[in-house]
Amino acid sequence: MTGPEGNAPDSGAAATSPDSDELVYFNGIDAETGQYAVKPQTVDEIAKLARANPQVDPMRALRGETEMRSFGLPPGVDYQKLEDAGWGIIFHEDASPEIRKALKPLTDMRSKAAGSLFKALDYKTGEQTRDWYRRHEIRPGSVDPEVIPYYLLIVGPPDGIPFEFQYLLGVDYAVGRLSFGAANEYARYAESVAAYESSRKIQNAKQIGYWGTRHLGDGATKLSSSLLIDPLANGNPNLAGRLKKPLHVEFGFERQLQLGDDATKDALLETLGATKPPAILFTASHGMLVGPGRPQQQAVQGALLCQDWPGFGTIKPDHYLAASDVPDDANLKGLVAFFFACFGGGTPKVDQFILNPAQLGSSLPPLAPQPFMAALPQRLLTHPKGGALAVIAHVDRAWGYSIQAPKMTGAQIAPFRSSLGSIMLGDPVGHAVKDQFGGQFAALSTALLSALAPGAPKMDDRDLVTYWLERNDAQNYVTLGDPAVRLRVKKLG
Repeated sequence: MTGPEGNAPDSGAAATSPDSDELVYFNGIDAETGQYAVKPQTVDEIAKLARANPQVDPMRALRGETEMRSFGLPPGVDYQKLEDAGWGIIFHEDASPEIRKALKPLTDMRSKAAGSLFKALDYKTGEQTRDWYRRHEIRPGSVDPEVIPYYLLIVGPPDGIPFEFQYLLGVDYAVGRLSFGAANEYARYAESVAAYESSRKIQNAKQIGYWGTRHLGDGATKLSSSLLIDPLANGNPNLAGRLKKPLHVEFGFERQLQLGDDATKDALLETLGATKPPAILFTASHGMLVGPGRPQQQAVQGALLCQDWPGFGTIKPDHYLAASDVPDDANLKGLVAFFFACFGGGTPKVDQFILNPAQLGSSLPPLAPQPFMAALPQRLLTHPKGGALAVIAHVDRAWGYSIQAPKMTGAQIAPFRSSLGSIMLGDPVGHAVKDQFGGQFAALSTALLSALAPGAPKMDDRDLVTYWLERNDAQNYVTLGDPAVRLRVKKLG
């Protein structure tokens, strides 16, 4: 992220002016030191890494030689109708019978809606995306719901079905994932979705709630508050196109805004426990990072840092919202949440993006003993009073640099706005994410590969960093939950 208010103690940015636009920020705070999890770096530093280690060849190897782009559904197929688009569930080949049985309230409902286009599929240990495609006799970019349904729900943790499989499948398909620790949690989610879709009355307000921190001396939250939350919530007549108008006004929703000093832990808990909670919750903050294998890593990683945090160099559990902070009397039924935060969705085993030139050519540095899902979304989806419908969140670090591209004065946040707008219209959540972030990931991957190809004109460092960071950012947005869930907009109060 660019444009810091000031420099954090020991942030590694001391030589850079507070008004410099050369620093790239990452939305993560170390849960033990209270410092940036990754120190801000200059565009020149990132450009050297992007040229040496663009991280696109591994994606091409996983997917195959086909150019990374999405062709969408065939003509005449309505993505709004499961009987046209289909719905499938992907179990690991070793998934327990208990988990399969626990999901029956959901699979029975989807089978009835999709008819012959309902399929139960499997994933074999170690299978790469290209192998899975070949086994099902399909090619990337050739979506045919009669062969593979458009809506696909992956079931199981990322140490069994890798994150990379989900990322790449999400270029062509609307993909979601459920990953819980016990069969009864799968049952709780399935029953909650089935109850929401059959209920005669919906508790949620026709409202989007925004919650975003803004910490003194922190360039990352300065940018996310001013150029992400503020234009979404308030619009800006000086910006281009639809960003002039507040998002909720365009789609007939009300708005709740908790920004800066108002974005406290208590305020967020109050929203999650409201008698009539918002249908959509969008947050922008730092996510917490805990060292690999530390005792609290799975419980705390990806927790949302709140405005209660006094600043760099100190950190306490009271300063962030973790899964354990969500009480049993919270009111989460019918909620779609979107977390813009590092590790808000999960953590891979190794760091996907080398940020230290000394590490080039060596093994990727570890982030965790095994990849895992973030605990906070799991808690929301499996809440004992009824879970959220879906959580959209980021796996690995959130690269907020794409909020404001170099040489542009305004916010560049169309994927956020468009995906939220689609959800407000009542579109399936997985389709909204695939259509915006999956499409952007594919387009930027193609552009980056072309720019780095032998014989291609040399790309300016700043433009290269823009493509690289935007691509990495778009790749890792995932839907947690059934991708076919949608808001019952006409029933919202």
